[in-house]
Amino acid sequence: MEAVYKNIHQDVIDRCKSGEREAQFQLYKLYYKSMYNTSLRIVGNEVEAEDIMQESFLNAFKKINTYEGKVSFGAWLKKIVVNRSLDYLKKRKVYFEEINEKIVDEDNPLMETREIDVEKIKKAISQLPEGYRVVLSLYLLEGYDHDEISEILGISNSSSRSQLLRAKLKLKDYLLKDEVFSIN
Repeated sequence: MEAVYKNIHQDVIDRCKSGEREAQFQLYKLYYKSMYNTSLRIVGNEVEAEDIMQESFLNAFKKINTYEGKVSFGAWLKKIVVNRSLDYLKKRKVYFEEINEKIVDEDNPLMETREIDVEKIKKAISQLPEGYRVVLSLYLLEGYDHDEISEILGISNSSSRSQLLRAKLKLKDYLLKDEVFSIN
C-alpha cells in the first residue's frame, strides 16, 4: 500500500467530503490565492484566471471523494487548475512552436545577479507570447519537467526545451530594455 500524504488541513478535507459548505469555504480561503496565481501565470488574463479558479474549485468539490491523499491536497488541486487553464488556452488555440533545433545551454542563468523588482519580472512575463509564457510558467513556476510539459501540451520534448530557452531570452531582453529605459 502506498503511503498516504499527511495534510495539515485533513479535518477540513474530511468535512468537505461529507458535503459541509462551511468546510468548503474554509478550503477555498486556504487555497484560492495560490490557485488564482497559478492560473494567471498560465492564461495571462485576470478575469479568465478568476473564472478558471472558480470552476476548478467547483470541480474539485464535486470530485473530492476521488482525492486519495497520495499527494498533498494543494498539489491535487493545482493539477486541476493547471489542466483547466490549459483547456482554456486550447479553446483559444494557442500555438506552440514546434522547433527542432539543438538547445545551447539550458543551465545558463537567466541574468547576472542583480536586483530586479518582482513587479517588473511579473510584467515582463505577462508580455511574453502565450506559448513561451505557458512553458516558462509550467517549468519554472509550477515545477513540471520537459517530459511532463510535452505530454500536457502535446508538443515534443525538444519543443518544450526550445520554448523555455526562447522565453528566457525574451524575458531577459524585456528586463534589460526596461532597465535601460529606467536609467535614462
